Amino acid sequence: MTITRTLTTADGKARIPRADRRPMTVKRFLRKYLLGVIAIIASIIVFIVPFAFIFLTAAKNSQEASLFEFSLPQQGWMLWENLVTVLQTRDFILVRAFVNSTILTVASVTIMVVLAAMVGYVLQRRKSRWNHLINFFVLAGLIVPPAVVPTIWVMQGLGIFKTMPGMILIEVTFGLSFCILLFRAFVSTIPRELDEAATIDGAGPMRLFFQVVLPLLKPVVVTVIVVQAVAVFNDFVGPLYFLPGDANATVQLTLYNFSSQNLTEWNLLFMDILLITIPPLILYIFFNRQIVAGMTSGAVKG
Repeated sequence: MTITRTLTTADGKARIPRADRRPMTVKRFLRKYLLGVIAIIASIIVFIVPFAFIFLTAAKNSQEASLFEFSLPQQGWMLWENLVTVLQTRDFILVRAFVNSTILTVASVTIMVVLAAMVGYVLQRRKSRWNHLINFFVLAGLIVPPAVVPTIWVMQGLGIFKTMPGMILIEVTFGLSFCILLFRAFVSTIPRELDEAATIDGAGPMRLFFQVVLPLLKPVVVTVIVVQAVAVFNDFVGPLYFLPGDANATVQLTLYNFSSQNLTEWNLLFMDILLITIPPLILYIFFNRQIVAGMTSGAVKG
C-alpha cells in the first residue's frame, strides 16, 4: 500500500510538498527554450542581417557603398537621393516595370485561383476513370521542366510571343499544378453534405461552386495568392525568354539590366534591390498565418 501525503494551508487549499517541487535547472531551461532561441538566431542571420545590409548600402553614397562594409553611412544618409536617381534611370523604366509586373501578377494569380479551385473540386468530388490520367498530368506539370524553344515556337505561331497575354498564360501554366494539389487537399476537408444540401435547395453546379464551396476555400485561396504572387513577381527566367524588350520589362529584368549598366554604383543597385524586395516582404508579413493554415489544412484528412 502506498501512502500519499498531502499538505494543506490554513484556508484548506492543497499545497505541494517542498520535496516535490523541481526547480527550473539550466538543463531543463535549455531543453525547453533552446529550439526557440536557435530559430530566432537563425532567422536573424538568414533574413534580418542581409536585409539590414541591403538597406544600409542603399543609403550610402557611391564611394562608401563600394567598400561593402556593414556600417552606418559616415558621409550622410543618401536614401532619398538614391531612390530618386533609381526611379529616373532610363526614362523611369523601373516605374514601367512595376506596372508590368503588377499586371502580370494580378492577372496570372486570378486565373490560377479560379481554374485550380475548379479542377481541384472536380477531382476530389467526382471519381471517374479519367482521374488517374488527369492526376498524372498534374504531377507531370510539377516534375517536367519547361521546354523554352518549343514554347517560343508555339507562341510565335499563335501570335502571342512578346505580349503580356502570352506571358500570363506561361505563368499560369507553370503554377497551375501546385495550386491544384493544394485546392484538392483542402476540398477533402469540406463535408459532402453541404453539396447535397445546396443541390436540394436548387443550386446548379456554378452556383454551388461559387456561392457555397469557394467561400469555404478562403484559407487556401489566401495561400495560393501569396505564394504564387511572390513567385510570379520574382520570376526572372520567364520574362527573359518569353517577354523581351524594354516596353515589357519586369522588375527582375530591370534589376538585371541595371546591374550590368551601373556596376560601379553599388548604392543604386542595392536601392533597386530594396525596392523590389519590399512588396513580397509585405505580403509575407501580413499573411504568414494564412499561408501556414492553407498549407496544412488538407494534410490530415484526404
